[in-house]
Amino acid sequence: MEPRLVLVSGGARGLGAGIVRRCLADGHRVSVGARNPEAVRAAFSDIPEDRLHAYRYDADEAGTASEWVEATARDMGPPDALVNNAGILRMVDFTRGDESDLDALWQVNVKGPFRLIRAALPHLKASGRGRVVNIASTDAKRYRDTSVSLGYVMTKQALLAMTHAVRFAGWDEGLRGTALCPGAIDTDLIADVPGVTPKSERLQPEDVAAIVSLLLVLPNQASVPEIVANTRLESSI
Repeated sequence: MEPRLVLVSGGARGLGAGIVRRCLADGHRVSVGARNPEAVRAAFSDIPEDRLHAYRYDADEAGTASEWVEATARDMGPPDALVNNAGILRMVDFTRGDESDLDALWQVNVKGPFRLIRAALPHLKASGRGRVVNIASTDAKRYRDTSVSLGYVMTKQALLAMTHAVRFAGWDEGLRGTALCPGAIDTDLIADVPGVTPKSERLQPEDVAAIVSLLLVLPNQASVPEIVANTRLESSI
């Protein structure tokens, strides 16, 4: 597989930065969309501009999705892969949190990827080998227990459904989509969350980035709708 031009949302730190680093190591060019592009440029100051560009993308501002995709196509060429990595966690269920927390989860974790897929879809279909990797969660596959955020679970299960829709949106044109569903990743997102997998047992960002790397090199004949990488023993996943 020839190197790709990969869009990665939220790539300044944590898992996003790990994915960006792995994509660059694999020979891909990367366009990062982040709320603070300067932070991305600082984090990757060792990477030449012909291999990495950073643009402003904020899931709370609908127009920035299409603006990022259009700027990438103008400056770097048409993208042929999209990694929807940006996401947030708020503790929301029937007794915790409020509607504003639920709205924030929906805006970032669902509407954000939806807008980016919609904006990038013409490019992904035209490439003949388009890829969408949505960073979901094991929470996309089940509701574990009352320690988790129901609001977060709801958004990740919606993202899983969206991933399957991607495959139908451009199958004949070579478009493939995968929902990557990891367990706990050792990032700031879950640092203070009760009931989470102990730190010593968590996935590292580079572990998940390695799975993204695999998905970006598989041929069209190898469609992988879902990958689960759990950090705990459960009967169903």
